Amino acid sequence: MTTTCPCGWGEPLERCCGRYLAGEPAPTAEALMRSRYTAFALGDAGHLLRSWHPRTRPADLDLDPGVQWRRLVVLGSTAGSPFDDTGTVEFEAHYRQDGRRGVQREDSLFGRVGGRWVYEGPVDNQVA
Repeated sequence: MTTTCPCGWGEPLERCCGRYLAGEPAPTAEALMRSRYTAFALGDAGHLLRSWHPRTRPADLDLDPGVQWRRLVVLGSTAGSPFDDTGTVEFEAHYRQDGRRGVQREDSLFGRVGGRWVYEGPVDNQVA
């Protein structure tokens, strides 16, 4: 049985974000963001830490198993193509926790380290 990727593109997990979780570099900032959402949905803290910029990455990450990630909605993006060095992706991540619905909304900043896209943090938390 083929599992559909949680990121919402409608592709099988192994042909979609699964390859990025396995180590293949994401070609765009949006592809990396979608793979990070998938990592949250699947409980893959290793991918989240590996794809986080070393400057802003926490020492460790404890994912709450009580959070069920339900749906990802990409609201927009700037730059972040295979030819860019930075980009942003704004999204809403819908979840359920303790029987309640919630939405995490973020405009995320991505950059490249060693040629690979990495998550830097929320745009509004960046210092000039």
